[in-house]
Amino acid sequence: MDAKVTWQGRMTFTGTSDSGFEVPLGTDPGVGGDNDGFRPMELMAVSLAGCTAMDVISILTKKRQDVTGYDVRVHTERADQHPKVFTAAVIEYHVTGHNIDENSVVRAMELSAVRYCPAQGMLARVMSIALKYFIYEETGNGDSEIAVEGELVLPESE
Repeated sequence: MDAKVTWQGRMTFTGTSDSGFEVPLGTDPGVGGDNDGFRPMELMAVSLAGCTAMDVISILTKKRQDVTGYDVRVHTERADQHPKVFTAAVIEYHVTGHNIDENSVVRAMELSAVRYCPAQGMLARVMSIALKYFIYEETGNGDSEIAVEGELVLPESE
């Protein structure tokens, strides 16, 4: 895989990769930017969320779960000192649907974490990542209520 960022002026860049899509990169005015794009570390968090989200929804679809809404949220902590790396993350899986099986959600999260998601596999080597899930039962008219929530604790890797 190859990626490239092209300077557009000041602190504005356009990122591209083999897929051909573009993503704007920028920063805030306090460091010379125009607040006109993703910060690079934001993209790392989005990458982590997107990678595992795709795995989990693919697995839930194969398990014939009736998912009607789904999002994955990543909350990160960063070091106070430069280079201000991520020091920890919490990934939250929010699954809405009809009669969603908790064991299916937990297994999909586990498979993503230990087998399929390269972003999670890479970042888990340098920081702790907690995995939480929230399953909502759709009640009609776009409403839902929490059915179950929990946390997946993975065994420590050696």
